[in-house]
Amino acid sequence: MKIAFQMDPIGPIDINADSTFRIAEEAQKRGHELFYYTPDNLAYQEGRVTARGWPLTVRREVGDHFSLGDEAEVDLSEFDVVWLRQDPPFDMFYITTTHLLQRIHPKTLVVNDPFWVRNYPEKLLVLDFPDLTPPTTIARDLDTIRRFKDRHGDVILKPLYGNGGAGVFRLTETDRNLASLHELFTGFSREPLIVQKYLPAVSNGDKRVILVDGEPVGAINRVPAAGETRSNMHVGGRPEKIGLSARDREICDRIGPLLREKGQVFVGIDVIGDYLTEINVTSPTGIQELERFDGTNVAEKIWEAIEARRA
Repeated sequence: MKIAFQMDPIGPIDINADSTFRIAEEAQKRGHELFYYTPDNLAYQEGRVTARGWPLTVRREVGDHFSLGDEAEVDLSEFDVVWLRQDPPFDMFYITTTHLLQRIHPKTLVVNDPFWVRNYPEKLLVLDFPDLTPPTTIARDLDTIRRFKDRHGDVILKPLYGNGGAGVFRLTETDRNLASLHELFTGFSREPLIVQKYLPAVSNGDKRVILVDGEPVGAINRVPAAGETRSNMHVGGRPEKIGLSARDREICDRIGPLLREKGQVFVGIDVIGDYLTEINVTSPTGIQELERFDGTNVAEKIWEAIEARRA
């Protein structure tokens, strides 16, 4: 198959952690032809969705992990699969790419389905499953957020469309910074904030469960660094080996059929204790850590699912 990767610049990536690199590596192993471009080189031109980029070869050599062919402008409708793999922020630039890629899907299979990526951002899809999630409020209004904090005391406050642990604050019962943080966030963004009841179980880790075509294939545990609330690996969280609990499987049984129906082939959910906190569909990570811990080749399972859909 002809495979295009829409992703952030490939040069700086960590080949021992980056999930897109592992997916590309597995595709190449399976004999597929790779093409790479960055989101700013995606365009709509008089009825065609095009991208300017390069034929791509990858290899597992630190510092020399890719080669590019001659730059070319391609019609993405002539590809079998396009991967939507740039990292958030989930802003209007990101959303526009989903609108453009939607125009070639499903004749060209876009993974994950861009229509539902746009409509199921990480912190909003969980609202469909309130019995699985901690108490949550989404608001821009300070009084609404303050009332939530008064009810629950210890809370987590973060930007609705943030990622990688950026801008995440824990506000304990005695903390007096809510108004200042609200002023800070609303001063540079029109986005609402999301506030959730703090889950003490996060000290034991924030579990990333990976689903392929709606089925759980394994999990890793991300443990916060000493003195840190956030467990994201971007901010120093430590990945650890862990299995799937009965509660994890219950959560996956509930959400899996919806993810499969909506074309969300590669998804990572976040579970703290017994609670689902996020459903990551934009650019989930964690497959290399899972492969090292459990020997599970998640990239292979992803391509088996995609090849079955194409067949």
